[in-house]
Amino acid sequence: MFIQTEPTPNPNVLKFLPGRDVAPDGVREFLTIDQATASPLAEALFQLEDVAGVFLGADYVSVTKAAHGLDWSDMKAPILTVIMDHYASGAAMLRDVEAEADTSEDSEVVAEIKALLDSRVRPAVAQDGGDILFDAFDEETGVLSLRMRGACAGCPSSSATLKSGVEQMMKHYVPEVTRVEQVI
Repeated sequence: MFIQTEPTPNPNVLKFLPGRDVAPDGVREFLTIDQATASPLAEALFQLEDVAGVFLGADYVSVTKAAHGLDWSDMKAPILTVIMDHYASGAAMLRDVEAEADTSEDSEVVAEIKALLDSRVRPAVAQDGGDILFDAFDEETGVLSLRMRGACAGCPSSSATLKSGVEQMMKHYVPEVTRVEQVI
């Protein structure tokens, strides 16, 4: 098995591309070992020294390292081994966990925002090893709150991405949006 690696704009996150589906039914992020128990792969990665986060994208795994921990040159080989071992074992990516059902009905504006995020923003952000999710939209003020995940969370350029990229696009296509803010 050959696994490619790609740097991301966040120096503490490296993207691993196994050439196979990782999470085709929806991305997942694990920020603690307790959260990682939902995924055998994420749990195994958290067993490695200085792994601070795991993000499962549709066809990639992004690993976040501790800011002042080991260098990628020391971490890459053990991470590659864990990913290869996971695929060789044939284990499922996720253990049986109940999916969170979204039963809320969105307004027309929120539906438009979510569609734009899904079609234009999330694919671009995924190329950098991250994800961006709708959090809330205040229809009175026009403030759109978004949540950054994976390589985008804590990335030095995430503020610029939100303001110069996402905010401009949202304002253009959805005039009700007046400002975009990141939820931490």
